Amino acid sequence: MKRQSLLRGTLILGVSGIFARFIGIFFRIPLTILVGDEGIGYYQMAYPMYMFYIALAAGIPLAMSKMISERRALNDNKGIVLVFKESLLLMLLLGVGTSLIMLLFSKQITILFKWDNKAYYSLMALGVAPIFISIMGAFRGFFQGLQNMTPTGISQILEQIGRVIIGIGLAVILLPKGVEYAAGGATLGAAAGGALGSLYLFDMYIKARKDLNVGKVNYDPEVMSSLLRIAIPISLGGAVGTIMNLIDSILVPQKLLQAGYSLKSSTVLYGQLTGKAAVLANVPLTISAALCASLVPIISAAYLFKRKNELEYNIANVFKLSFVIALPSTMGLYLLAEPIMILIFRSQAGGYDILKYSALTIPFIVLTQTTTIILQATTSKLMPIINLIIGCVVKVVVASILIPIPEINIYGAVISTILAYLICFSLNLSLMIKKFDFKVNIYEVLIKPAIATIAMSFIVVFVYLKMYNQTMSNSLACAISIFAGILTYSILILVLGVLDYNTFKLKLANKFR
Repeated sequence: MKRQSLLRGTLILGVSGIFARFIGIFFRIPLTILVGDEGIGYYQMAYPMYMFYIALAAGIPLAMSKMISERRALNDNKGIVLVFKESLLLMLLLGVGTSLIMLLFSKQITILFKWDNKAYYSLMALGVAPIFISIMGAFRGFFQGLQNMTPTGISQILEQIGRVIIGIGLAVILLPKGVEYAAGGATLGAAAGGALGSLYLFDMYIKARKDLNVGKVNYDPEVMSSLLRIAIPISLGGAVGTIMNLIDSILVPQKLLQAGYSLKSSTVLYGQLTGKAAVLANVPLTISAALCASLVPIISAAYLFKRKNELEYNIANVFKLSFVIALPSTMGLYLLAEPIMILIFRSQAGGYDILKYSALTIPFIVLTQTTTIILQATTSKLMPIINLIIGCVVKVVVASILIPIPEINIYGAVISTILAYLICFSLNLSLMIKKFDFKVNIYEVLIKPAIATIAMSFIVVFVYLKMYNQTMSNSLACAISIFAGILTYSILILVLGVLDYNTFKLKLANKFR
């Protein structure tokens, strides 16, 4: 099988990943319009458990891709097939075990977490998905180990397409029975998407297996041991990163009941927080993580070869990119929360105040992502995970205190998220200063993007009010003001010299030589 270049493979995965992500985001729009905030609440209650499983299982495909890549370098085709088979077995055990727990104990889980009983259908529907996700993960690890990223990229898109078509289709069919059934049908889309992606990857694997020309292989305990040694630390790190959302799914509905809300009202508020506000806030977070991750190899090399000036320069660039994305995203969502909600969700635009204050979490999450990426690329893979666990403890304590206060209610979850990530970022930053003794030019990294953001904010508000008063159309006024804001901000960051255009142009030229 022909292996792809690093650049081409990265490009394929990057483009397909972003495309698949946006398909997933826009899946929420028709779903929210169909089932409303209550239905989204049922859908979202089960979803963090699913994401926790995905993060926990993610270490195995990464470990197998590393081991397969090593055997590919040695032309050990038999070893490649052996690693794949044992990885698939491990993934199936994990997937089937998780599915059985979710399917057999769905009722008990809803009672334990004090969820509305109507969330049971979403939890049951989601219980099927881990089996297919496990199969798909094993196949993806196989192809990535062979440095063939195309099957993984295509499967990501097929997974989301299957999820959207089946999920929305079932939601429409089941809606007359009740929003809880429609939410359960939409949740079943995750399993449908996983099945579609798995079928495609299985077909590609059959073709690749013929090229490897390997007969029967026998179980080797050493392979399983090596696989677990590599996978467990990666899985733990990924799982910790999803715990914040899992905390919200467990705590928020419970604590809102203590604040005096009914089951239905607490479900609606939870749906507005996690199914609308968090989804929109995640867009800049996804972009920031992707851009910062692209600089990891450069930072790792500078640290490895002890090039202090280059290391400081690249760390400053990562922070600068973080602020360039986080600041305008925060202000844009804060100032236009209501118009954006009406533009996207139409008649189901409730929860814009939650979006407004959720936008304030973006800088703290982005900075935590940034410092975690830098530390894991250089000095420490474990400490950022420990710091995140500390942040999770802070979130649990603060949320438990604030959400039951009727005057604060759901906003206690937002405040707890801000404080949790502020603690994580502070701990990461203090560790970086201790390890690197680096200096960052605050004016270049923070003040300049802030000036551009403030100017953009005035333009956005002015254009929105002017256009709305003239047209009385929220959609038109919102779209034009967002465009004006992007244009203003882009011009200002170039005029102020926030981004060194010549340096970026040189880096791109070097990559494509």
